[in-house]
Amino acid sequence: MASNTTGGRETFDVGGELTVNRLGFGAMRVTGEDIVGRPDDEAAAKDVLRRAVDRGVDFVDTADSYGPGVSERLIGEALGDPDDVVVASKAGLLRNREGDWLPHGDPDFLKNQVLCSLDRLGTDTIDLYQYHRPDPDTDFEESVHAFAEMKDAGQVAHVGLSNVTVEQLETATEIVDIATVQNRYNVGHRDDEDVLRACERRDVGFIPWGPMYAVDEGDAGDALDEVAERRDATPHQVALAWLLDHSDVTLPIPGTSSVEHLDSNLAAADLTLTDEDLATLNAVDPQ
Repeated sequence: MASNTTGGRETFDVGGELTVNRLGFGAMRVTGEDIVGRPDDEAAAKDVLRRAVDRGVDFVDTADSYGPGVSERLIGEALGDPDDVVVASKAGLLRNREGDWLPHGDPDFLKNQVLCSLDRLGTDTIDLYQYHRPDPDTDFEESVHAFAEMKDAGQVAHVGLSNVTVEQLETATEIVDIATVQNRYNVGHRDDEDVLRACERRDVGFIPWGPMYAVDEGDAGDALDEVAERRDATPHQVALAWLLDHSDVTLPIPGTSSVEHLDSNLAAADLTLTDEDLATLNAVDPQ
């Protein structure tokens, strides 16, 4: 596995060469309500981004559809193009005024979007660019070929996928090297366990989006509460610590628009779960 321990903090080598701390930051929430438009306080949003980096976060994930365009722009303005931070973005979803997420994998659209992302992020090369979601109206291989061409052109350093199956991962790897997969996954939602295991076999980073979505509910919520009480931690910290322990290739990216919440999330990297804790959490019946 391309993971190791540096200074007491576990890391992962994205694409075999970009070493990042395994607890990153998801920049979806630095936008307006429903992930549309500007945040109420752009200065505060930039403070959160800078605070994350100051606290040792060196993997920041965003997408062209967050805003749309707002999250990328704020990252570009707040962080610039830092050599010591891996910035990942995505393309392949359209937005509308109702806040819908509409798959759009047309190769020409994707090639246009990378130009927009490069401009907003203020960089010549995006560290990691991910296909946000397969489009049922566009041939999957054609969409992936567009990302391969971006890589060949030097517009992106590494290619990732999001919301894919094991079969789609295998298909994509025949076209271009895949550095990461980003699927929904957490202690209470493990539908893509097979995708995670496929990533382990291929030494591909697995970015679990929604690491805390609905974890407060049902069996997962009860288990997290139990462990949190034993560890003098919050249930969300326990949920993140479980993801870090569950696999060496997981790269959780909890997001927030609050500095206080950010600090709480990052504390999960220092939370050690016992065998008893893990047994409690592993026994959760995923919903």
